[in-house]
Amino acid sequence: MSPVLAGVLQVLALVVALGLAYRPLGDYMADVYSSRRHLRVEKWMYKAIGVEPNTQMRWPAYLRGVLAFSAVSVLFLYLLQRLQGSLPGSLGFASIDPDQAFNTAASFVANTNWQSYYGEQAMGHVVQTGGLAVQNFVSAAVGIAVAVALVRGFAGSRTGELGNFWSDLVRGTVRILLPISVVAALVLVACGAIQNFSGIHEVGQFMGGSQQWNGGAVASQEVIKELGTNGGGYFNANSAHPFENPNGLSNLLEIFLILVIPFALTRTFGRMVGSPKQGYAILATMGVIWLGFTALMMWTEFAHHGPAFEIAGGAMEGKETRFGIGGSSIFAVATTLTSTGAVNSFHSSYTGFGGGITMLGMQLGEIAPGGVGSGLYGMLIMAIIAVFIAGLMVGRTPEYLGKKIGTREIKLAACYILITPALVLCFTAAAMVLPTPPNSMLNSGAHGFSEVLYAYTSGANNNGSAFGGLNADTQWFNTTVGLAMLLGRFLPMVFVLALAGSLGEQKLVPVTAGTLGTHKPLFSGLLVGTVLIVAGLTYFPALALGPLAEGLAS
Repeated sequence: MSPVLAGVLQVLALVVALGLAYRPLGDYMADVYSSRRHLRVEKWMYKAIGVEPNTQMRWPAYLRGVLAFSAVSVLFLYLLQRLQGSLPGSLGFASIDPDQAFNTAASFVANTNWQSYYGEQAMGHVVQTGGLAVQNFVSAAVGIAVAVALVRGFAGSRTGELGNFWSDLVRGTVRILLPISVVAALVLVACGAIQNFSGIHEVGQFMGGSQQWNGGAVASQEVIKELGTNGGGYFNANSAHPFENPNGLSNLLEIFLILVIPFALTRTFGRMVGSPKQGYAILATMGVIWLGFTALMMWTEFAHHGPAFEIAGGAMEGKETRFGIGGSSIFAVATTLTSTGAVNSFHSSYTGFGGGITMLGMQLGEIAPGGVGSGLYGMLIMAIIAVFIAGLMVGRTPEYLGKKIGTREIKLAACYILITPALVLCFTAAAMVLPTPPNSMLNSGAHGFSEVLYAYTSGANNNGSAFGGLNADTQWFNTTVGLAMLLGRFLPMVFVLALAGSLGEQKLVPVTAGTLGTHKPLFSGLLVGTVLIVAGLTYFPALALGPLAEGLAS
């Protein structure tokens, strides 16, 4: 079988698997967030944290819950790392330095999972399982909760009530993320991933020295890393490591886990607003972009330029032979079009245009299908922009799902789409202008610039993958990327929840003959164009200095 055909068959297998899971998982999540019943274990949790789960919150109260919980999480994870040297199960590792501890705490709480350290050489079992893995669950649940709050804003009428953050957080963790993770972890162990709490042991003598490996609860953390679109690996090689991702079957499973909840949330959205067709329109938009990027990446990496490429069957540099170009390309697109950040190959080694595709995927806002929760609310913001553009064309007040898109709504949407590019471009400019940060670049010229641009794109968009080559373990990058991750995660949530509250206070407007059909293919096409144009106009100059210049020169 040719490598190209193998790649195409993998894409088809993913489409079928995602199609089979779409409706049952989407309906189940809609039922979870619409139910008034609380499980016994959930009641114990509510009692432990002292909250009333049935109290309805308006957007300021919901936002306070999100920020308070996240602030406490950052502090807890920071302290856990600073105390690691005194904790049992530390595997002899020292406590983490202050700047790196801040960066890691910000990273995992912000659902970014950017790592400026070697996982197997820095973090013991307690920090990995009691700190990082826990945040993999709850940070993902926070993202879904915010998305559900926005959906309730569209579905509500004259109330402004968005549900209860604490109830949404607990339900997302207990009823959705935990059950899927348990089943998927067993499958991953069956594929060959490790799951233990063994210490460091020597595995052989190489070139006069010894090679050492430490075990860990890898399979369980690997699953929620992908399912929650987190991305932080137990090992520095991330999902390219055979202990995390042993073979082609585990590779497909991990890609499926990355995509399944973000795609299925469009069904949840359609159910909760009372129109599944609206969910299908958002799904179609996400699907077209994802398939387009996947095809473009595979074409770029399979293209033969010179004898080395022809012998290898394509651009194999930086890719694992057990996955090949097809499995690596599909994974790279899935992880950068979502906020996952896991990698099974190294994006710095991709062709110039291939590296640019990974960057552009994040710069779109990671909305095709995006992160758990963040992909849905990001795409709904773009839908509001598209409706506004359509309204300008026909001279009619824009409406979306029975809600008028007025001055307040469009200002909030505009702030949402501007904040992340501002963080990326300003931090990148500062890093390139100041004398010290460029010393962290492994390469010079366009590729070196791409290393820095990719780092801040990954951080501010809550992705977490690294381009490779950049030494990010410095005070400058630990601090600035940490700030980019926190601001890039929580400032957009402020605008999303304010928008949800504004929409929830409105009454539903009846559909008329002049209402734009946002459930039709025409609107999906308009939405695809809006996404590509907004991102293209914002980032094109920066991309032209980095991956485009490199691609044209090769």
